[in-house]
Amino acid sequence: MGSVGLLKNSAMVCAPLMSTSVDQLIDDMVEAKSQGADCVEIRLHAIHNFLPHKHLQLLFKNKPLPILIVYRPIWEGNDFEGDAHKQLEVLGLAKELGADYVELDLKIASDFAKNEKSSWSSGCKLITSCFVDNVTSKEDLSQIVASMQSTGADILKIVTNANDITELEKTFHLLSHCQVPLIAYSVGERGLISQLLGPKFGSVLLYGSLDGNAVPGLPSLASLRQAYGINFMDNDTKVFGLISKPVGHSKGPILHNPTFRHVGYNGIYVPMFVDDLKEFFRVYSSPDFAGFSVGIPYKEAVVSFCDVVDPLAESIGAVNTIIRRPCDGKLIGYNTDCEASITAIEDALKVNGPTNGAAFLPCSLARKMFVLVGAGGAGRALAFGAKSRGARIVIFDIDFNRAKVLAAAVCGEALPYEKLASFQPEKGAILANATPIGMHPNKDRIPLPEGSLKDYVVVFDAVYTPRKTTLLEDAEAAGAVIVSGVEMFLRQAIGQFNLFTGSKAPEEFMREIVMSKF
Repeated sequence: MGSVGLLKNSAMVCAPLMSTSVDQLIDDMVEAKSQGADCVEIRLHAIHNFLPHKHLQLLFKNKPLPILIVYRPIWEGNDFEGDAHKQLEVLGLAKELGADYVELDLKIASDFAKNEKSSWSSGCKLITSCFVDNVTSKEDLSQIVASMQSTGADILKIVTNANDITELEKTFHLLSHCQVPLIAYSVGERGLISQLLGPKFGSVLLYGSLDGNAVPGLPSLASLRQAYGINFMDNDTKVFGLISKPVGHSKGPILHNPTFRHVGYNGIYVPMFVDDLKEFFRVYSSPDFAGFSVGIPYKEAVVSFCDVVDPLAESIGAVNTIIRRPCDGKLIGYNTDCEASITAIEDALKVNGPTNGAAFLPCSLARKMFVLVGAGGAGRALAFGAKSRGARIVIFDIDFNRAKVLAAAVCGEALPYEKLASFQPEKGAILANATPIGMHPNKDRIPLPEGSLKDYVVVFDAVYTPRKTTLLEDAEAAGAVIVSGVEMFLRQAIGQFNLFTGSKAPEEFMREIVMSKF
């Protein structure tokens, strides 16, 4: 098992501050420091009625941590209407008054290198930056880096706009091979892992937003320090992640990453917004990417991309966990959803006690009606788990053909989705929702009429954000025992952790995290 040491990389965490008044920026700097920032980025062009000398003096006099100064002209779409000469003048003033870093766009950095660099103070580092809207090749990026190097900058910064997560591999390659200090990342949700994994591949700085002042596409300062533990990454850190679309709801990072550190495993777990499975697995084929969780909508489709599928997952037809086998790099697919969901429901039945004459049954689910809404990946896991316990399964899905295929596989019954509203289950039935209905942010929806919930003894919801969905609230009010998707999430994550690390998961530690943070 890889070990976690102390402060394995020297990457700085920078908080970009968005306030438009100097007084608020000063307060924000103090808050950024308390949240774990190593430095802050201040955009002078965003300050209302900006007075260069006065405002810069105030900022530097009250700074609690290093400041990176940015002052961009109108060609980059900001409010500053001056020209390149004015930009250089203001940045030069910032340098003289005490800036720790100043950032120049490549468009004017060449002129600066010719006219200003010889008088530049060694106490202030120059960053030359370039935004690339469309990355076509690694060679293109290398040429841009070469142009930035010619400016004599201390640090280079290249920002791209990723249209697909696979484009980030070019960024990681650039970071790994660059011979000068480099900041490189992509913006937007599809670019998030370029921020999170930057320190592994050699980025000298990454950005995190203040809590309560979220910046689209940026992780928060708190998550960088607490959930992701970015200080502990090095070249050998193994990458695990959730393959999903969307992926912003995932709470896997706040469970898996602290658990990795707790047991001393050198790994990081990140959300991966994936559009194209085939291209994703083609591009991210290195041993660095050691395993994946699989979420909506890919649990069934991903089976065909696995080199080997565990028999249980194969029978279910859905995979929620993939491991890259170290000896040959083959992808091995598993399903930890099945046992996780069924044991959670069984435990709820045990708490509820024998019902509907079930005391004599050898298994708490045996012969009970199991009403399943949703026949996708999570639904298939639930259906096969219920079948293994001897339940009688009734399946509803908006795709009736999909429901019929699953029903045939588990010897159950499929009914058209429109009949769910009038369906009357037998007394003591179990209801399981395996659809995303009720997931944040659309929390107020439930997959069936509230009035029918009184007929179910147990109601399970695979959705775990929020922890208690509207469906569970209504079911509890109707007298049912409820089972949150959080319980299934915890149990399947324990199974995943065992597969990811090859060691037994610290179950109580993981349960404590889930109970306190979910």
